Amino acid sequence: MQDFITKTVAAAEGQPQRLLEMLRAVQQAYGYVPPDAVEFLSAQLGLPRGEISAVVEFYGFLSSSPQGVYRIVFSDSITDRMLGNQALFRLLADLLQVQPGVVSSDGLVSLDFTSCTGLCEQGPAALVNGWPLPALTEDKIARIAGLVKQRIPLLDWPGYLFEVNDYIRQPGLLLQNPIAPGQALQAWRERGAAAVLEELEVSGLRGRGGAGFKTALKWRLCAEEAGPERVVVCNADEGEPGTFKDRVLLRLYADQVFEGMTLCAAIIGARQGFLYLRGEYLFLLEPLRQILRSRRELGLLGENISGFGFDFDIEIRLGAGAYICGEESALIESLEGKPGVPRNRPPYPVARGYLQRPTVVNNVETFLAAAAIGVYGGAWFAAAGAGRSSGTKILSISGDCARPGIYEYAFGVEMAEILRDCGTEDVLCVQVGGPSGTLIDSSELQRKLSYEDLASGGSLMVFNRGRDVLGIVQNFTHFFAHESCGFCTPCRVGSRLLQNQLDKIINGHGSAGDVAELTGIAHLLKNYSHCGLGQTAANPVLHALQRFPELYESRLKKISYEPGFDLDAALEVARRMARRDDPAAHLAQTEEEAHD
Repeated sequence: MQDFITKTVAAAEGQPQRLLEMLRAVQQAYGYVPPDAVEFLSAQLGLPRGEISAVVEFYGFLSSSPQGVYRIVFSDSITDRMLGNQALFRLLADLLQVQPGVVSSDGLVSLDFTSCTGLCEQGPAALVNGWPLPALTEDKIARIAGLVKQRIPLLDWPGYLFEVNDYIRQPGLLLQNPIAPGQALQAWRERGAAAVLEELEVSGLRGRGGAGFKTALKWRLCAEEAGPERVVVCNADEGEPGTFKDRVLLRLYADQVFEGMTLCAAIIGARQGFLYLRGEYLFLLEPLRQILRSRRELGLLGENISGFGFDFDIEIRLGAGAYICGEESALIESLEGKPGVPRNRPPYPVARGYLQRPTVVNNVETFLAAAAIGVYGGAWFAAAGAGRSSGTKILSISGDCARPGIYEYAFGVEMAEILRDCGTEDVLCVQVGGPSGTLIDSSELQRKLSYEDLASGGSLMVFNRGRDVLGIVQNFTHFFAHESCGFCTPCRVGSRLLQNQLDKIINGHGSAGDVAELTGIAHLLKNYSHCGLGQTAANPVLHALQRFPELYESRLKKISYEPGFDLDAALEVARRMARRDDPAAHLAQTEEEAHD
């Protein structure tokens, strides 16, 4: 093991910030990260053992205890549940005679759940040793069980088990007009950095990851920052359940994404770039590295790019199963080989990012769009869209629809049109922007996709009238409680309290007072959490209470109330609280209402 660690550290050039990469290598070689490995890494990197152990414990794909030779995890996102993942999970557990969450007695297999695999449109899905198993059926489960029992190496498993499809159902402005390698860089050379930045300004392009910060402004702020070398980071850690567009873009348009990163580097003066790839997308790693090698051969990466007089290269870093790393400062912490805990801000990454250097962090779709704007111009992009929401948005659509997949729309499109295009019937509600986004019901389908109305990082999940809304909310609430990084008390404790309180109501043990308490916890989370995860974790609970209060009432415990007690009025109080954002007013009134 010591020889292996020595070689692993040498391959990572002894850089402590590449600790996650080294730990992944150890996990792959030994099935877990043994204490001796932590000891050897500590000695060779000069890091305290506690710091290394903290990283192991933080990431879901690392383990400090032995796992099975075949480590199988099923996606437990709501869309996978709707497609029958629970029954398939139990079938595989029975066939392999293994208990969930426990390594089999012979050490052959471990079976468990993970939050989401990024294969929402082709579930039920699972991962085996990090490799995707999409569109699972009973026949596939039986085949997988047989292969495991026979100890067949993964390389010898039939290819159809790992076949991931890319369903682009409706391409739009960006997907119909890809650029050739080098085109955006040629435009930069001919026009200059200031002119290209101006085109980005004219385009109105905002970050497509959800926050919607103006791209031109972010790049300009970073370029103007005094200090050490600048860095470009592409955030490909799309962990929001229901979102898979970046996976498709990296499979089909990666060259243009890398072009966008290189264009950014040319404008801000960066020499180093990273693509932070979601750990669930291990199967994309080698194809993406091949595209990088091809760009180097074409002179589009490396030293003196195409004779343009600047150096820039891109390295791919793989995550290890932590949703919180989609937050840009948590992602930077992970890039530095640490637990992905969001930083205090300010300073912002444009001033102090990776290794305290000025850093631009944008997501896959943003760099794809920026490259196209560099070639076709800002007016071309701004002509699409509506109001302050210019251009197009690429959506991942899944759930109760006939044609799940990738759709691209100009901003301003109504939800009703999107739902018609993807083939929905008898819609009950739609989750826009993933669990952290907005839940709308069937009376709101005239609402528009835009930053002014319904903003979305890219996820749209459809639910018909046969679905249990509270079951959906429960799935989302458990997701946030599981994915909380634990840094701040409001989120660490509040997300668990929210989960437990909701479970109590759904299981029929709650009263009207418990619904009021639920909204109280939700507002504490929203107003006092450190980062966006905690601030949005209660959205599903609050939005469902606003739109479907009768569902909460139907689950309340049948108890005898004091004479004159008005249950409907009590629930209306809870509903009003669900709409309120002022924590001081909320706490003051909650005390009085609780007394009543």
